[in-house]
Amino acid sequence: MDRFRMKLAIIMIIFAVVIAFGNSIIDYIRLKDEVLKNNQFQVHQIEETINYSLRSIEKAYFIFDENTESRMKASTQHLLALYESNPSFEEWDFNDLKEMLGVDIYIINEQNVITHSSFDEDIGLDFSSCCAKLAKVLDERRMSGEFFADGMDIEQQTGKIKKYSYMATPDKKFLVELGYTLQDGVIFHEFNFLNVINELEQRYHAIDEINVLNMGGYSLGTPVKEKNLTMERREAFEKTLKTQRTSELKVDNTIYRYVPYVSDFDQSSTKNKVIEITYNQNELQSILGKNLQTFLVQLVIVLIATIFISLIISKWVSRPMYLAFHDSLTGLKNRAAFDDILQKQLAENKEGIALVIIDIDNFKCINDTLGHDAGDHFLKTVAEKIQRIVRKEDITIRLGGDEFVLIMPSATKQLAGEVAEEIIQVIKGVAEDLQLPTGQVTASVGIALSLEHGNDPEVLYKKADLALYASKERGKNTVHIYHEGSNTTI
Repeated sequence: MDRFRMKLAIIMIIFAVVIAFGNSIIDYIRLKDEVLKNNQFQVHQIEETINYSLRSIEKAYFIFDENTESRMKASTQHLLALYESNPSFEEWDFNDLKEMLGVDIYIINEQNVITHSSFDEDIGLDFSSCCAKLAKVLDERRMSGEFFADGMDIEQQTGKIKKYSYMATPDKKFLVELGYTLQDGVIFHEFNFLNVINELEQRYHAIDEINVLNMGGYSLGTPVKEKNLTMERREAFEKTLKTQRTSELKVDNTIYRYVPYVSDFDQSSTKNKVIEITYNQNELQSILGKNLQTFLVQLVIVLIATIFISLIISKWVSRPMYLAFHDSLTGLKNRAAFDDILQKQLAENKEGIALVIIDIDNFKCINDTLGHDAGDHFLKTVAEKIQRIVRKEDITIRLGGDEFVLIMPSATKQLAGEVAEEIIQVIKGVAEDLQLPTGQVTASVGIALSLEHGNDPEVLYKKADLALYASKERGKNTVHIYHEGSNTTI
């Protein structure tokens, strides 16, 4: 009974633990997914905000600043006329020209090097070395001879956001580049996307840095020498710029996200930019860690409660379940279990089984002379002693009253007979221990063998029962093996 209860408790605990653990895991995964989705949603919101900010300022320039490009073109024509009259830039006063025109002036030679400028820091800048993409564009513009005006771009030395224009001299030897600072204007102050970026960086702790990169990979608003892309980041940047698809690069616990931006209002070489969002997963990992800790605590509580409830339920359920297939007095399997066991043994044992039916002769006299308690004690003792005699694989069943059945897998006629004889002697000894008259309480045994007498459960039982009946008819206290026409007595 205790073993059955333990097995039932273990089965229920395993089942309950699997269910509880499964539910907890599902809840944890669901919560983890929600946290990850919220994190991604936050990043997407930041993307949308920067996109909107960039579009807003470009739209504002498109609507309210039509004259800037016209003034830059007029200034370029003035300088080209000056070049016609005096092609020696050494004689030009670039500072006076800047004061007069309100723009920075750059002279770029055929090797795409700035030879002269009102901004001394840029003199000697070689675009072929620093900015291969721009150098290619400059070559195309030099050959075309037309006037070109770009949108927002960066002054490499200072990081200032400027608008640049280009036009070749008539002899195609030089490009006249003008740079107009946008950051000093009213429009930029009203639609300053750099302020928006700064606010986003301050608001979200997971955001380390946000940059708007031009086609060269330089961040608008930051000097080139202060912020440069690593080789891995540049590869991700170039991939996004080329494919116009968002890409991500993870380095340790930092993620670099590159989002393509295409202007609706700028049709020049500055049309394409890339938004770089650098964010860490410290906050995310912290939240996931706390969720995992909570999950483990809840899981331990659930497991303890599950085990406790399983033990209680098994205690309530085990006895009626046990008694359904076990004899309450001896603990042996009962008649309800007999049919299934016999059928299963016949099906599984190709070497056959021996079915042994044991009936205690004159058992009623024990109850009549010594009382029912003595009769119960006798039956329990007999059951225990039979269990000690039989093999481990043999199955002992109490059919009811004073009748027992022994199912012996792969047993020969001789082995079955020997065991039956030993059982008769055991029962005789138990009777003597009760100080009953010698020969008053004995046992009769009937045996049937499946290989000889049939593999059908009902037929085999019937023939074993006939053998038992023959044993009783012939004086009891004997063992009979069923035989067609007559029964064999051992």
